[in-house]
Parts: sequence; C-alpha cells; structure tokens
Amino acid sequence: MPHHSLHQSPLFCIIARMRKIAFFDIDGTLTSEIDGSIQRSAVDAIRAARENGNLMFINSGRCLSIIEKRFRDIGWDGLVLGCGTHIICDGKDILYRTLPRTVIDEIADAARESRIDLHFEARDCMCFTSPETLRHDWAKQYYEYLQKTYRMPESIYEPGFSADKFVIWLSEDSDLELFRKTSDKYFQYIDRDRDFKEFVPLGFSKATGLQAVLDYYGLPLEAAYAFGDSNNDLAMLTYVPNSIAMGNAAPASLFDKVSYRTGNASATGIRDALEHFGFI
Repeated sequence: MPHHSLHQSPLFCIIARMRKIAFFDIDGTLTSEIDGSIQRSAVDAIRAARENGNLMFINSGRCLSIIEKRFRDIGWDGLVLGCGTHIICDGKDILYRTLPRTVIDEIADAARESRIDLHFEARDCMCFTSPETLRHDWAKQYYEYLQKTYRMPESIYEPGFSADKFVIWLSEDSDLELFRKTSDKYFQYIDRDRDFKEFVPLGFSKATGLQAVLDYYGLPLEAAYAFGDSNNDLAMLTYVPNSIAMGNAAPASLFDKVSYRTGNASATGIRDALEHFGFI
C-alpha cells in the first residue's frame, strides 16, 4: 500500500479547500495603536481575502452606534458587536439582546453610590450617567464623542432609552468592589486597563458571537481565525484554534495564549497574517 502524507490525505484536501472566516477586533487591531488610523495594507488585504471567497467579520466590543463609516466602508460580510450581544450577517440581524430597564436602573444607582463614571452603549446611541459630574479623563472622552456627532441622549431616563452593555472609568475615590456586588449579578467583568473596565451581559462574549456566525454559515471551528490585541479579545482568541495577536498587544501575556503573533496594527500586521494563513 502506498504511503500518503498528511498533506496528500482527503481530509487535508477538504480542510485546505474550506472557506475560511476571520474575525477582527477594531481598536488596536484594525486601527493603529499609535494614532487610530487604518492601514491601507489592511484594507486591501481584507478586500482581497473576500474576493478569494473567504468571509470577513468585525468582532468588537463597540456597539453599532459607534461603528464609524470608515470601518464600514472597508467591506464586511457581517458584524459581531457589543461583545456578542448584536450579530449581523449578510445585512440582517441574527441576534440582538438589550438590557432590561430594571437592570439599567440598578446599575446606574450602583454607579452613583460607588462614585463611578458610567457609559452605557447601545445600537443607536450612547449615554453617560450624569455628564455634568464626569471626572477629567471621562469628561475628555465625552466631548470627543460629541465632536464625532454620535447620538448621545442627555439622560438614561429619556423615554425609549435602551442599552446593550456598559463601560466604567474609575477615579481615586471609586469603590469598584462595592459596584461589583451589583454588577456581578448580571455582567461579566473585563479588566481593560488600570482605570477602564468593561461589562458584558452574562452568557455573551466575542466567542459566543463568533460561534453564532459559524452556526449561521455551517462552518466548523477550524475554519475560524481571530485577530485581537487586548484582554477584551481573550474570549475569542482562546476559543479558536487559529488565534492571532497583533505585535502591539497588551498585556504581553496575551502572546502566550495565541497560535500566531503578527506585526503591529500600525504596520502590516493584518496583511502579513492573512498571507501567512492563506487568505490571500
């Protein structure tokens, strides 16, 4: 009987021909870690990968309201947003989960009691709790958002307000432990930075969103590739067998949890990885 190597086996040939799907974080992955720009090489590589029959998805903690036109104009097969709480495939929602009004109120009350600045995010708007009392760093973020003309209700108590998830910004007198006595009942806590924290509804993550997309297209996990640069991406990076960390990823421990390290987002990291894995 002739000997066949793995690369000659029918199974390998099937895998090699399989349509692949890539999921990209935005901040620090799709955008430069230096100035927030998008590299031309990344745009061209993503478009070329789609032309080759592969699927390209954003997988972001951002909600739809802050997916800027410059991101959408790259061209995608769909979006996984709000850490898996909102999923769009082929131009239509396949999943959308919003927070109960009672939970929004409870979280807002806990933030005030804990002296925490809080920012709710939704598919059509974003809203800061008590903008007039925001501390320095968070106030700066608030005015930057205003300049980008995002829709920002003045109060979470406006009629019809809803939210998908939220983030917080800590100050020296903030009591995170007290706040989490309330938040942990409903949300997964993600430590983004020393003062910046993210909260996602329990049962949702970038990994659950990724799997929902695979189910929609009938693709196996082996066809999925995830690109990220921070703890916010850990759920999807540790879920897929093909995980890519940008060269600018932080913390550095992230590199030990992925299968491939590419170049920086500010350089040709995305293009290099797509070439390495045969998308282009």
